[in-house]
Amino acid sequence: MSWDPYAALGVPKSSSAEEIRKAYRKLAKELHPDVRPNDKASEERFKRVTAAFNLLTDEPLRTRFDRGEIDADGNERPVFQPGGGFGGFAGAGAGARTRSRAGPDGFEDLFDGLFSRGGTRGFGQRRGEDVRYRMEVDFLDAVNGGRRRVTMSDGRSLDLAIPAGLNSGQTLRLKGQGLPGVGGGAAGDALVEITVGEHQVFKRDRDDVRMELRISLAEAVEGGTVQVTTPSGPVDVTIRPGRSSGDLLRLRGKGVQTQPNPGDLLVRLLIVLPKKDDPELQAFIKTWPGRKADVQR
Repeated sequence: MSWDPYAALGVPKSSSAEEIRKAYRKLAKELHPDVRPNDKASEERFKRVTAAFNLLTDEPLRTRFDRGEIDADGNERPVFQPGGGFGGFAGAGAGARTRSRAGPDGFEDLFDGLFSRGGTRGFGQRRGEDVRYRMEVDFLDAVNGGRRRVTMSDGRSLDLAIPAGLNSGQTLRLKGQGLPGVGGGAAGDALVEITVGEHQVFKRDRDDVRMELRISLAEAVEGGTVQVTTPSGPVDVTIRPGRSSGDLLRLRGKGVQTQPNPGDLLVRLLIVLPKKDDPELQAFIKTWPGRKADVQR
């Protein structure tokens, strides 16, 4: 008699795919050979729950198992054919899965990937399931690149490399860091979906970064040197005399550190007047010859 994959995972037959995944992850953490080395009973049970997970998360296979067409190991069960008794493969007619090539019996590769190339039944070889994570990345790490320690579903910690230029919505793939394979099959991958956090000063514009810089009226009129905090650290910037609010300064290579051509930092100047009334400034404006000059708009 074939074993019951639902019982192996401890879930009812009505369980959703997500409920099956949760049950498997819990058991995998408890039974994984890395957690219980040299424990043959746990190792065998780990193989069994992994095989159950692989079967029940493959929707077509799960449907065929629930209909009684295959057993828990993927073996075909004989199906009654009117006028022809029992025999043949279940679903071998119009509903059969498309096959990549036909062998001598017309069914080669029908379950390619579920069983090993050698034709071994039972658990066979199968690649592990991919797992998905969501992670928020600091704005400056997405601009400059960096590293972030993440904890995987089985409790392991990994140092994740964050490439410069990462955008919200992108997915990083960690090869072999998903759920383990079955029967010697390769492990799945970990897929990390990225959300880039916002910054109080900087705004992203493709590979450029924008910011606003407040300068005094004196600095705008006379010019001077001011310190600007860029995404990669502070730099001294020269303000030429006669600047206006809205003027842009371009600091080349100080934006997103994509290689080989980093983006630029675009600095928009904002002239800030004194907070308190300045009688001398008011008197100067009243007598300034250029106060009524045309202003280009």
